[in-house]
Amino acid sequence: MSSPAQPLAASLVQSVDWLAIAPPTIVAVVGLVVLVADLFVAEHRKTLLGWTSVAGLAAATVMLLPLLDGDRSTFCLTGDVAVCSYTADRFTLVIQFLVLGGALLAALLSVTALKDARKELPEGEYWFLLLSSAAGAALLPASRDLATLIVALEVASLPAFALVGLKYGDRKSSEAALKFFLSSVTATAVSLMGISFVYATTGTLYLTQVADRIQDVDGQFHTLAQTGVVLTLVGFAFKTAAVPFHFWVPDTYVGAPLPIAAYLSVIGKAVGFSGLILVTVVALPSYADVWGPALVVLAALTMTVGNAGALRQQATRAYSAVRLLAWSSVGQAGYLLVPIAAAAYSGDAEKSIGSTVAYALMYGAVNLGAFAVAALVGRTKILNRVADYRGLYASSPLSALLLAFFLLCLAGLPPGIIGLFAKVTVFSAAVDAGLGWLAVVMAVNVVIALFYYLQWTALLFRTPEGEPEKHRVPGPVTAAIALTGVLGIALSGAPQLVLRFTDTGLF
Repeated sequence: MSSPAQPLAASLVQSVDWLAIAPPTIVAVVGLVVLVADLFVAEHRKTLLGWTSVAGLAAATVMLLPLLDGDRSTFCLTGDVAVCSYTADRFTLVIQFLVLGGALLAALLSVTALKDARKELPEGEYWFLLLSSAAGAALLPASRDLATLIVALEVASLPAFALVGLKYGDRKSSEAALKFFLSSVTATAVSLMGISFVYATTGTLYLTQVADRIQDVDGQFHTLAQTGVVLTLVGFAFKTAAVPFHFWVPDTYVGAPLPIAAYLSVIGKAVGFSGLILVTVVALPSYADVWGPALVVLAALTMTVGNAGALRQQATRAYSAVRLLAWSSVGQAGYLLVPIAAAAYSGDAEKSIGSTVAYALMYGAVNLGAFAVAALVGRTKILNRVADYRGLYASSPLSALLLAFFLLCLAGLPPGIIGLFAKVTVFSAAVDAGLGWLAVVMAVNVVIALFYYLQWTALLFRTPEGEPEKHRVPGPVTAAIALTGVLGIALSGAPQLVLRFTDTGLF
């Protein structure tokens, strides 16, 4: 006679769709391989660890291709196969492409940065932490329950703290890491409290079940549910660098190795925005009256404070180029928030979310390109001031032209057609949702941003002070600049390709 425990145990056993989870799994496995290999690889051959990491990220990116033929889910409830913890749908694949592609470009920049660091950065630990963070970032957009979402968020974040403060004996780096760590831990704690409130009122962590059950919450728990919704948003608002959770950004970007600053500016935002989308639009659509107005205010504040901060940067101040890019990324986060906020008021939430995804792809490509050129200039100009870019065209014409193109894309001016196109999709999302005043605020901020983007662009082509200094471009940096340049130019030539990402498959 069989024990009643046997059928129960059998019912809990489920198959794992290894193809669906392949991208983040490959990155995690390569990270472990690099960590172990670091013990055995001789000091003069440590660059092998970097190229192994680059190959692993490239392989994970390629593994997205077999997943394009349809949605796949795994780790599902045995009683309801429609409720799963991991789903590889169109939204997941687009964000994973952004995350893994961005991590690959950051890895290419890191190969040269580690070589230039002359043992100030431990290579084995660096690559393990970068790959660990990338694995968490790739897991997050596929997460369909709140527990997996928070775990993925922390797996992406915790290694990033260490990466920021990894420079031996660098006080600036240590202070940046501490500020980043303390503020992030506080935001995560608040977010976890919010999730506990949501769980207390719904009895589930699965996003689709939360969406169904939170509509029928008992009246006496309504305030608890609303509080849970607001607190849950805090952690993701921090990751997106939304005001007032943005104060860590400038110092962290300056203190971190430049490839890590580039990584945080794009992958960190992809993590925050994908988590924010999943929590608001998928799990809590019935509470749009709570998170909608909150995100509208956050969007207006974020773009205004970010652009004002970038406008205040002095060209001769130390690290002003990195600080300007940091404040610029805060302003761009405001634009990215607009369509998510619009989803609360729009009759077509999927189209609104698609505008954010399309804008994120444009921003990711051109912002990584700008950081790649900054990494090139920073090899000879240690202080990396905006003034150091004067006459860059005379010493490195192609780099200057590409940086000018990237800056014009961020400003939304021709020939950066993709930047203009992405901004128009965000404008239309706001207008279609009846948020005309927010579209006006965005228009004013775009005009403000034109000033500092064009000022920097003009500086590239001015007569250099003294003899122009030639910039020797290492192979990995050349590859990073070329890849971002080709992608930006290709999308500017065919901006309609971005429209394909307005259908996210989330609904």
